[in-house]
Amino acid sequence: MAGYNFVWNDRLRIHLPSLEKEWGQYSEDEQSHMIERWELIRGRIPDLIMELERTINGKQSELNEEDDFKRSCVLNYEIAEQASRINDLQIWYRMNQELESRRHS
Repeated sequence: MAGYNFVWNDRLRIHLPSLEKEWGQYSEDEQSHMIERWELIRGRIPDLIMELERTINGKQSELNEEDDFKRSCVLNYEIAEQASRINDLQIWYRMNQELESRRHS
C-alpha cells in the first residue's frame, strides 16, 4: 500500500498520518488499514495527555513557590508548551471521529 505513511512526531511522541492523496482517493482497504493503525496510535493519546497534565501540575506547584523572576518566566513558558501539546493531542484524538464519519458516508 502506497501513498501514505505514519511519521514519528517528537513533540507529541506519537506517529502521525502523512497522506499523499485526498482521503477519498484511497481504496476502502487502504482507508480501513489506515484507520486501524490510527486507532492503535490514538489509544495512547489519553495517557500522554495525563502525563503532560501531571508535568504541568508539578511546574505550577514549582511556580507557586518560585521567587526568581527569570525562573518564573521559564516555568511559565514550559507550562504553556505542555498545554500546547495537550491541545494538539486533543485535536489529533478527535480526528478519528472525522475519519469514521467519512468512511460511513
